[in-house]
Amino acid sequence: MALNLCSPTELNSIFFTDPFNSNRLTPKLSGGLSLRRKECGGTVSRRRVSCSVQSQPPPAWPGRAIPELGNKTWEGPKPISIVGSTGSIGTQTLDIVAENPDKFKVVALAAGSNITLLVDQVKRFKPQLVAVRNESLIAELEEALKDVEQKPEIIPGEQGVIEVARHPDAVTVVTGIVGCAGLKPTVAAIEAGKDIALANKETLIAGGPFVLPLAQKHNVKILPADSEHSAIFQCIQGLPEGALRRIILTASGGAFRDWPVEKLKDVKVADALKHPNWSMGKKITVDSATLFNKGLEVIEAHYLFGADYDDIDIVIHPQSIIHSMIETQDSSVLAQLGWPDMRLPILYTLSWPDRVYCSEVTWPRLDLCKLGSLTFKAPDNVKYPSMNLAYAAGRAGGTMTGVLSAANEKAVEMFLDEKICYLDIFKVVELTCEKHQNELLTAPSLEEIIHYDLWARKFAASLQSSLSFTPIPA
Repeated sequence: MALNLCSPTELNSIFFTDPFNSNRLTPKLSGGLSLRRKECGGTVSRRRVSCSVQSQPPPAWPGRAIPELGNKTWEGPKPISIVGSTGSIGTQTLDIVAENPDKFKVVALAAGSNITLLVDQVKRFKPQLVAVRNESLIAELEEALKDVEQKPEIIPGEQGVIEVARHPDAVTVVTGIVGCAGLKPTVAAIEAGKDIALANKETLIAGGPFVLPLAQKHNVKILPADSEHSAIFQCIQGLPEGALRRIILTASGGAFRDWPVEKLKDVKVADALKHPNWSMGKKITVDSATLFNKGLEVIEAHYLFGADYDDIDIVIHPQSIIHSMIETQDSSVLAQLGWPDMRLPILYTLSWPDRVYCSEVTWPRLDLCKLGSLTFKAPDNVKYPSMNLAYAAGRAGGTMTGVLSAANEKAVEMFLDEKICYLDIFKVVELTCEKHQNELLTAPSLEEIIHYDLWARKFAASLQSSLSFTPIPA
């Protein structure tokens, strides 16, 4: 797939073989990236891609999900660890624990630098182990906890986060830490045989080729904690092997779903941050506007469920009530519906295969009659070139998907800082992926995955000076 950008502020067109079903193409990046690869073996230099068919890692979850009866290994509430306890995923997980103390208990917490919130969490949930990635804050944490009767063990730095992830008493580890910083703790948890409640996208988008064979080796379940993949996971419960035909990811369409493509050259930062449905962080709001969030979810769905890219589609669903759907071999379509609430998918990763009762006070029930109607439309590939970039990177596999994600993250950062314009986000990602072609590794080590994540961010940043950005007046 080639983006034909004549200037940083003008998006011309994308050329397809089949204009009616672009998601099912085998597109190329503009540098001629071959999208079918295979494992070549050897060292870094010898594994640079010159192959035509890619071997795929095993899926994180098979095409069916059957509860393993009689496999419970703990007494009382289920013990969990949380990596990233002071972030959005971590705090929502603790809300669930607080509401269900008979179902879950916290044995270990890891945070970055929010000591005030971490201290409150320690006092309330009484974990055995606590880690702080920012080692300079350990003394502050110890001082704040000096009067706590049941003091936890405190381990500083990255090693502390890893110890939280592989705590011997934990059955499930919630991975809420952002970025490639979440890879090493997740790997440690898998090696320790812990099931993963997955909320860190880099685990699969960047680390899939390394993480998935490891999870299979240790017989570890990776359960998705984001709403779209949780919806798919819920819909495949009990399906017989081979019954899954197609995955349908729903997208809100973001800030520009009703904009004509011609206006995108005039987008300002404030425009991209006006999500039509809800308030989120700046980065994810921009990703929703560009639809990069959905492109990355396509890659995650491929790794999670083993679906071919030809069998993963995207549909715009403005109401965001249907969180995603599946189609079975007999053409039945199953969907999971609910008010947008991240706590539900998080809860299901913790309770699976059980369902936990939720009160109507804190978990409002869906009333379709009050809602009125649900609508759908096909995404515009010209408005959202991110989709075909993601499909192309996904088909390339290996380190390309991690490079795509890292380049997008850096490009969004530069856009928010008003160093590049909105349409430059797509150009930066495309050029970074194109540059990576000669370095693409199909079966990277963990160190190589992290290396190319850092490389992609650096290369993407270097493109700023070549884009001739002129600020758009407010």
